[in-house]
Amino acid sequence: MAYVTDERRPETPAEADGTTGLLTALGKMLKLLRERAGLTQKDFGEKVGYGPDAISAMERGVRTIRPEVVEKADELLNAGGLLLQAVPELREAMAKVRTRHPEWYRSYAALEADAAELHFYANQGVPGLLQTREYALAVFSHRRPLVDEETVEKRVADRLDRQQVLERKPAPVVSYVLEEAVLDRRIGGRRIQREQLEQLLRIGHMRNVVIQVLPSSAFGHPNMDGAFNLLTPMKHPQVAYVEVQGYPRLITDLLEVRRIAERYGIMRAMAHPPGESRELIEKKLEEL
Repeated sequence: MAYVTDERRPETPAEADGTTGLLTALGKMLKLLRERAGLTQKDFGEKVGYGPDAISAMERGVRTIRPEVVEKADELLNAGGLLLQAVPELREAMAKVRTRHPEWYRSYAALEADAAELHFYANQGVPGLLQTREYALAVFSHRRPLVDEETVEKRVADRLDRQQVLERKPAPVVSYVLEEAVLDRRIGGRRIQREQLEQLLRIGHMRNVVIQVLPSSAFGHPNMDGAFNLLTPMKHPQVAYVEVQGYPRLITDLLEVRRIAERYGIMRAMAHPPGESRELIEKKLEEL
């Protein structure tokens, strides 16, 4: 079995990289210009290829604004080159983003950002790429040992920033198998759970994303070993990623990856189809 890394997870994130101020200032400028142009977040998002939630996160400075979005925005919002002035600094900031994750996580983060396919199995909570800001905040705030608020905010921002991969062009093929218990677990309370279920429905409508729910009533289970991710890089064989009690492993051994992929295929077959999964999520929303 080959592992790229097998290190104890540190309790604190990488040092602040100085990009927060840039993203916050750029987000405020973007919002001001958008509103002056009379565009809603949805209208503007459609023009630059992002959803309203993504635009909202960019304007609040919690999500990196990609240089190509800034370039389109400068023209669409008649900024007269004002936004373009930030592009060099933004490219530099993005380079820092690629290295701001803890060293043990960087190999996975780099693969995830450019993967052609991403497949996730979750049995405890909603996976990071699907989380709302409030859900992610609740996850990191309750994790033990406790960390300070600044660290929590940074980890939330890093997680939201990763979500851009879902809207990347060319779009990756993404699938999820979520245990039904994940939908019922009230992380952060009723309101946050409701917003999270609504987020699952929104993302589930994306053409490149499939979300399936494995019912608790399913007979038998091919995987009792915990959550995992499967990634297929553009030009490399598929790999698997697991993390147990803070011990991360990026698995590259072809036989081990194939076994995990086989389990995932069986679980997809056992899970509700996408349409029925959506109906189940809607039902749970109604019951909240």
